[in-house]
Amino acid sequence: MSQHANEYVNDANNQPVDESFHEPFQEPSFQEPMWKQALAGSQMLLVAFGALVLMPLITGMDPNVALFTAGLGTIIFHIVTGGQIPIFLASSFAFIAPVIASKGKFGMEETMGGLMAAGILYIILSALVKVRGTGFITRLLPPVVIGPVIMVIGLGLAPVAVHMASGRTGDGSVQLIAENTALWIAMISLVCTVGASVWAKGIFRLIPIMFGVLVGYGLAAIMGLVDTTPVQQAPWLAIPNFTAPQFSWGAILFMIPVAIAPAIEHIGDVLAIGNVTRKNYLDKPGLHRTLLGDGLATSAASLLGGPPNTTYSEVTGAVMLTRNFNPKTMWWAAVIAIVLAFVGKFGAVLQTIPVPVMGGILCLLFGSIAVVGMSTLIRHQVDLNLPRNLVIVGVTLVFGIGGMVLGHLAGIALCAIVAIALNLILPGSREAWGKAIYEKKD
Repeated sequence: MSQHANEYVNDANNQPVDESFHEPFQEPSFQEPMWKQALAGSQMLLVAFGALVLMPLITGMDPNVALFTAGLGTIIFHIVTGGQIPIFLASSFAFIAPVIASKGKFGMEETMGGLMAAGILYIILSALVKVRGTGFITRLLPPVVIGPVIMVIGLGLAPVAVHMASGRTGDGSVQLIAENTALWIAMISLVCTVGASVWAKGIFRLIPIMFGVLVGYGLAAIMGLVDTTPVQQAPWLAIPNFTAPQFSWGAILFMIPVAIAPAIEHIGDVLAIGNVTRKNYLDKPGLHRTLLGDGLATSAASLLGGPPNTTYSEVTGAVMLTRNFNPKTMWWAAVIAIVLAFVGKFGAVLQTIPVPVMGGILCLLFGSIAVVGMSTLIRHQVDLNLPRNLVIVGVTLVFGIGGMVLGHLAGIALCAIVAIALNLILPGSREAWGKAIYEKKD
């Protein structure tokens, strides 16, 4: 999740998103040789690669399909937004728990239908933003709503990370690797990932997941835990295992509310990249166009059996570090992802990554998501001593972490709806924004 996922409230209250928008800024030149653009694009894909393939591997999707739909989704986004924003779209972690739950309840094909409906919700939101502006979104989603919902995404996935780190399947039903052995591999993968994220320099600091996977994979291979038979049997070139969606009201109603959390992430990421390039993309091309592009990308991915797309804050960090603001770079990243999707042995290698390697890394990633939600509350100084705020945060966290189910609603979907409803019903809506916002207005 983006650490900027709530800063758009300033813009909604007619305050500048970032003072840097008003500083003198030299427009970068985009007249680069094609080979440089391709090289930069491959670098951006490398930054996104770890998270991109982990999501389908956890949920049982084909990583080659995920690569294809990430590339396709990024191209769709850039067409819709006029190629103005240097953003890359790929697999959304916010949908991991809902996809696993929906897959067990409805099957993968109907889950894809539900995800397509979630993409359509983005499209509807984009139309509403076009007609009514961003004000209604900020009224529905103040920090006291956004914070606990993001925390639930991370904390709700904690058992999945622990099960996998312990050598079990994500749901804990099957022991795949002896627990003691698995924990050694998971902890070494975790330590390497932490070390790269804290002590690595330059672009290498942006690919800690890759470091963790490579070290963990190598260790598992030395211990004889990697089965290379699928790699040997896989063809060099192969069409990804595309899956057509099926539709049922149960899966659609289950998945649609989940899209609220990634919508929050989307807005934050658009602002974050705007802060880097010194442009306000909420005005041009406009939030309605970016939401539309994201929605079409997610729906297109679901049509092919791929995971839902979201904007990647990791790539925003790479753009900031390299100062490469050319949106064409992302086109190259998308094309390279699509080409890799047809390399059968590449996908086979990804599917041989041992469970504890992924589990160790996910202990950090899922925890980081929860911290982003906590940071949202802290940054806006939301007063949790106020009964209304305490009720909203407390009930949302318990419903999400405890696994409350009401009808077809559960998990993130239920939490988002409950948090929004409580915020609209309980008195004292001004306090929902936190002292960092409402005290500036006094």
